[in-house]
Amino acid sequence: MIAVAFGAMIGFGWVVLTGEFLNEAGTLGAALAFVIGGTVVALVGLTYAELVSAMPKAGGEHNYVLRAMGSRPAFVTSWALTLGYITVVAFEAVALPTTLLHLFPDMLAGRLWSVADSDVYATWAAVGMAGAVVMTFLNYIGVRPSAIFQSIAVLFLAVVGVMLITGSFVGGDTGNMEPLFTGGTAGVITVLVATPFLFVGFDVIPQSAEEINLPQRMMGKLLIVSVLLAVVWYATIMVTVGSAVPADVLAESGLASADGMSALWSSDAMGDVLVVGGVAGILTSWNGFLIGASRLMFAMGHSGMLPSWFGRLHPRYRTPGNALLLIGGLSLLAPLFGSETLGWLVNAGGLNIIVAFFMVALSFVVLRRREPEMERPFEVPGGTPVGVVAAVLSIGLAVLYLPGMQAALAWPYEWVIVGLWWALGLVFVLRVPSVPPGPDAEREIRTARA
Repeated sequence: MIAVAFGAMIGFGWVVLTGEFLNEAGTLGAALAFVIGGTVVALVGLTYAELVSAMPKAGGEHNYVLRAMGSRPAFVTSWALTLGYITVVAFEAVALPTTLLHLFPDMLAGRLWSVADSDVYATWAAVGMAGAVVMTFLNYIGVRPSAIFQSIAVLFLAVVGVMLITGSFVGGDTGNMEPLFTGGTAGVITVLVATPFLFVGFDVIPQSAEEINLPQRMMGKLLIVSVLLAVVWYATIMVTVGSAVPADVLAESGLASADGMSALWSSDAMGDVLVVGGVAGILTSWNGFLIGASRLMFAMGHSGMLPSWFGRLHPRYRTPGNALLLIGGLSLLAPLFGSETLGWLVNAGGLNIIVAFFMVALSFVVLRRREPEMERPFEVPGGTPVGVVAAVLSIGLAVLYLPGMQAALAWPYEWVIVGLWWALGLVFVLRVPSVPPGPDAEREIRTARA
């Protein structure tokens, strides 16, 4: 399960966004942002670790908030996280052709239209759409094939990462890391607000907890290990790529990580190897979030918060096939909006992910107080204060997305994505019966809906 969670967190962002991060914050500024963001996520992850060991049920966060705060807060949490997951899946459908364009620069043909001054080509979009079909099918036929695929892809991704880090000792130059900080606090914050989107993925373990054949205590430990590995990975990538070539060169690079790899090893072929590793990252993240999003929507359908159609398992494959088809269909459309959607999805999804993090941390605190006798195979050292700190830090991150802040969501695209999603959510939440918190809350919702 570490392969699924770590692979989901790593994804593609470290390939396509590294140059932007280094330009915004400098080498150490970008690494610092990931350490800060990773610390917040690790604290939230501790609350997840205890809750997943106590309630190893498909749907993860949905179950925790339902038991701690009742039906409508649980819907808000699940709805926010669903958007976060779907934006990651859609991100990967756009990232795949963006990455392959580095390997096949002549692949663009059949211009369709422009979105936000970005041209969309038929061949480019077709690559992303084909990837959406394949990844959805892989998950549709069962979690085991997708888990095997995940393990292989993560192993390859790790090998590429080791090659990049080794290259920094071979051809890196600390002089290239200057300036260490760019843009001051604002630069660090700009990178910091992207970290929730990039670190989300550890919660794929809670989403598929019922399908994991591991002791409950071990699930909590693996979740924390996966978060710490991701923090080390991202911070190391920032420093390594920053040492490869001067900052002004990286600023003009389309794929800074790939160009950095080429410079470190004095070989264009090594840059191509890193891009292939980036493709592996795309597929691992894509796969992990299809698992997570589909299980979350299944849990909401099963509890009566969404139409029961989402709460049905495939009679043969025993997967949430209907939910997978909807999520896969949305990712199929994403490439038609062009490469500019990458930034929109990161920010719109990131804000909603933080909302879910806050609600889980708050649920952790509530359950510690209300149900101290609840069996917790994995108990967080420090107890309630850890949850309080995680909740407060989550609020602090969420504020950075609001109008007037340095990293506010962009108008109109990012706010439109968030606004339309929550307008639809309002339709559903008004139909959710108001059920008080408790271990029988899900059954009471289904009874009330019946």
